[in-house]
Amino acid sequence: MSSSTQSFSRSYFLSSVVKKQIMAVTGLLLCGFLLGHLAGNLLIIISPDAFNQYGHALVSNKPLLYTAEAGLIVLFLVHLCMAAKLTVENNTARPQKYYIKQKTGRGATFASSTMPYTGLIILIFLITHLNSFKYGTIYMTTIDGVEMRDLYRTVMEFFAQPLGAAWYAFAMIAMAIHVSHGFWSAFQSFGFSHSKYTPLLRKAGIAYAILVGAGFTALALYGYIQGVQA
Repeated sequence: MSSSTQSFSRSYFLSSVVKKQIMAVTGLLLCGFLLGHLAGNLLIIISPDAFNQYGHALVSNKPLLYTAEAGLIVLFLVHLCMAAKLTVENNTARPQKYYIKQKTGRGATFASSTMPYTGLIILIFLITHLNSFKYGTIYMTTIDGVEMRDLYRTVMEFFAQPLGAAWYAFAMIAMAIHVSHGFWSAFQSFGFSHSKYTPLLRKAGIAYAILVGAGFTALALYGYIQGVQA
């Protein structure tokens, strides 16, 4: 391989285009996880036993659990690092901030302009989420002769607190705003732009954001109502 080819390859893989593509792939995979996570969490509404059995099934298969957790950690860290690098590079390239923001014709939206902020909220939420649920208070219950963690009780106790339910709902709204832009822009990062299909992808991104945002927020509201009635 010639030196010019090597130089091109190196500059390409260090370019912002590749960083955006890596962020796009990891973001879409995380979107898939969110949908699966929501489906499992909705078992809370079905019954405490259904939710606890679901949680028990996840933690019982240790090899699969550790592999999935490691994969999610890698996906999130790579996504976060690429986002941070791109933000720093963009700020460095344009150090002077404009007093008046002018439209550039690139379709800037509230969701796109607040991506760093909603991303930060999601990061803080993940830390508090793990601390409150995964590493939260442990209760035990027995279902069909099998002893398992009563995760339902831990979750309901958290949602019964007004601040807990409000923080969860706020973070889920921020997450919905984040993915409403991230979903469709991920395809744009790979050069996919079509007068007919790009608007459909935008709508699909908004629909997906509403689905997961409303779904997770509904869980917080359900938990709070259950706590008030208890």
